[in-house]
Amino acid sequence: MQQVVSLEALSLDRPACVAIGAFDGVHRGHQALIGDMVRRAQATGRAAVVITFYPHPSVFLRGRRPSFYLSTPEAKADYLAALGVDALVTHTFDAAFAAITADAYLAQLVRHARLSELWCGEDFALGHNRVGNVAYLRAAGARLGFTVTVQTPSLIDGEIISSTRIRQCLRDGAVEQAARALGRPFRLTGTVVEGAKRGRTIGVPTANLAVSEEHAIPATGVYVCHAYLAASGGTDRTPAVTNIGYRPTFNSTEPKLTVETHLLDFAADLYGRALTLEFLARLRPEMKFSGVDALVAQIRQDIAAARARLAAE
Repeated sequence: MQQVVSLEALSLDRPACVAIGAFDGVHRGHQALIGDMVRRAQATGRAAVVITFYPHPSVFLRGRRPSFYLSTPEAKADYLAALGVDALVTHTFDAAFAAITADAYLAQLVRHARLSELWCGEDFALGHNRVGNVAYLRAAGARLGFTVTVQTPSLIDGEIISSTRIRQCLRDGAVEQAARALGRPFRLTGTVVEGAKRGRTIGVPTANLAVSEEHAIPATGVYVCHAYLAASGGTDRTPAVTNIGYRPTFNSTEPKLTVETHLLDFAADLYGRALTLEFLARLRPEMKFSGVDALVAQIRQDIAAARARLAAE
């Protein structure tokens, strides 16, 4: 898949079907739209092009939002490549880009992306002040020689699948609901760093992850996970129990949110390595215990519950 940061850098040898959007998380709704576009492109001999942005337009226009992104730009590119996309343009969304008019941007699409078909959702709009809505685009297409295909929303239990809804599921700790909407378990990648090393002293060593504060994180609690020793996953899957929280049992004077995971039946030095967690289920909320013995007893119960959950897959 060709990856560039501007339309001018695209190199296409044929007209293109184009989808434009933030596509954060590349959830099942995105997959339906882009998958249909890719199949259409392949059937008609066109290129399948996706145009996206970083930072997310909402982050730029409405202020920075910690714990926002469902996927990193790199993970998004991997998901799109797996769908069969031929080229990916990731614009830098800044004041200059936000000021481009719909007419000016469409002219760039026709010239540089060889726009033949524009694929979008019902509420899509492009250009400064979102002037380029579906009706506008259809009228422009009649003048400029492209068509517009509008995809109906994808639903789960009568609700539209959206990145906003998935973020709320994560804030609620509902990782199984998030996975249904994503079409795969939610993933969080970080670098293993040194922690307080309390886990070693109680016989349950953990890997402490430094994760981007921009990336969405599930609610505090204990989760059943799969762990991968690679940023994009792979075959090196290891079962794990992950705690997200503030370690209330240890009464820290400066509590800080931590992500720490215990890899089951695993022993190796992980410091400095990238580790990806897939969140399968939430076992319980974060709790404060009367002491270390009570904490260890609960951790043992959590591990047993995680093994049972994984065995039932």
